[in-house]
Amino acid sequence: MFHPTVARLTYRALLGRRRALILFVLPALLIVIAVAVRVLAGADDTTAGGILGGFALGTMVPLIGVIAGTGAIGPEIDDGSVVYLLSKPVPRPTIIFTKLLVSIGVTVAFSALPVLLAGFLLNGNSQQIAVGYAVSAAVAAVAYSALFLLFGTITRHAVVFGLVYALVWEALVGNLVPGARTLSIQQWALAIGQQTAAEGAITSAVQLPLGIGMLVALTAAATWYAGRRLKALTLAGEE
Repeated sequence: MFHPTVARLTYRALLGRRRALILFVLPALLIVIAVAVRVLAGADDTTAGGILGGFALGTMVPLIGVIAGTGAIGPEIDDGSVVYLLSKPVPRPTIIFTKLLVSIGVTVAFSALPVLLAGFLLNGNSQQIAVGYAVSAAVAAVAYSALFLLFGTITRHAVVFGLVYALVWEALVGNLVPGARTLSIQQWALAIGQQTAAEGAITSAVQLPLGIGMLVALTAAATWYAGRRLKALTLAGEE
């Protein structure tokens, strides 16, 4: 289910000069904010939770997921170079699964690790806040990667759809409409992260079983359907 050549090509596409620059900007901004807050305001658990939950998990992680998830396959479909990949004797599910793993790896590296570092800078991991939010970011990275990779296979406007979900649904609707939080990757991930942090340090709008179940279901369904869409794209090209 893992193809080294596909992985190498995907890493090269994601970490190209322009895309890598974008990937570095948000984590760098988070670290700068963490250092500035620690120097100016000192260590404070409430402030740390606000920055890690609001900016890091609420904005940075989904945006990096959009860049990595859609970038893993979207550009190849847009410019037609995916035809050369599909002409190789590689099963379509293997292509999708490999690209998903690469996308997850990039998203975790550029989101969960900076969140962990920022948490230690903000309050020294008091109440396990840094670890809790880092776990949430890593778990969310898996679901975001699967969802945005699916977007990349079904539409040429995958980035737009990804931004609408990340910035409108999760950041805006999810914060204003309580019922919408049950359909939020962010809240599902927080349900897992709060188990790592001290009691009350991190809260989620959903219970742990629901969070785990929804994360697994979304990741599996999005990966499966992306494979089917890629297979349909091959058949269309052959016809």
